[in-house]
Amino acid sequence: MSQAIKGFALITGASSGIGAIYADRLARRGYDLILVARRFDRLRRLADKIAGETGRKIEVIAADLVKRKDLAKVEAVLRTDRRITTVVNDAGVASTTPLLQADVDKMSEMIALNVDALTRLTYAAAPGFVERGGGTIINIASAVALAPWIFNGVYGASKAFVLAFSRSLKHELAEKGVRVHVVLPGVTATDLWGTTDTPLKQMPGGIVMPAAAMVDAALVGLDQGEFATLPSLPNVADWDAYEAGLQALVPNLSRAEPAARLTEPTAKETSRQPAVLPLRQRMQQHR
Repeated sequence: MSQAIKGFALITGASSGIGAIYADRLARRGYDLILVARRFDRLRRLADKIAGETGRKIEVIAADLVKRKDLAKVEAVLRTDRRITTVVNDAGVASTTPLLQADVDKMSEMIALNVDALTRLTYAAAPGFVERGGGTIINIASAVALAPWIFNGVYGASKAFVLAFSRSLKHELAEKGVRVHVVLPGVTATDLWGTTDTPLKQMPGGIVMPAAAMVDAALVGLDQGEFATLPSLPNVADWDAYEAGLQALVPNLSRAEPAARLTEPTAKETSRQPAVLPLRQRMQQHR
């Protein structure tokens, strides 16, 4: 365990699952912690446990990030607390309900937490990190960001936003000393699945990763300098090929003229094209 103090890490969704494991692992790496979640009792128990095992200073903030007043409270901490060097945006909800069967109000709440809260907390933290010349933003997305049709479409789209937003942050903040890391876990064994229509026990065992293994792999990816970590991806060359494909598109994303394949032929070009005979006439020619 490192004894060097690395500042405070603020972690949302910290009372259980992935967030709680990040809290444990970062404390053992030498971070003091600010833990954010809805339930104060669970936060307090976790804080006492980690503090007792690591000796780190642990503070807690009970906040429901879907509620604007609670979200503003956490934003204020991120804007003003200069001790914070790392933010882990883990708070989120999931859905496996097919899009057309889903409750649109619940979908809006999902967007509020997975997208709006993450965005606002990042906006609150980033200026201070830039001013202080360093900091780390860890955004927990999902593998469905790359394949949003696998589960609920709004859930997939919300995680695709996290990936795209993180990519933009990396581009904008890298030269300002701010590290951006996005994690894209597959199916992970947490109590998040209890809020969906698909219990975890219904998932094939071969695709479910223990939460501790997922977080440990993600932290190795962070240590190795990865921008995006897919904990279950065997060959990083596959991600590199995906990135290379995206970069190959960039020069042609905006041009002054439409692509030739999308332009209608001119009258002159049309006159050169061989006439297409009706199907019956062509069949008669070959008798």
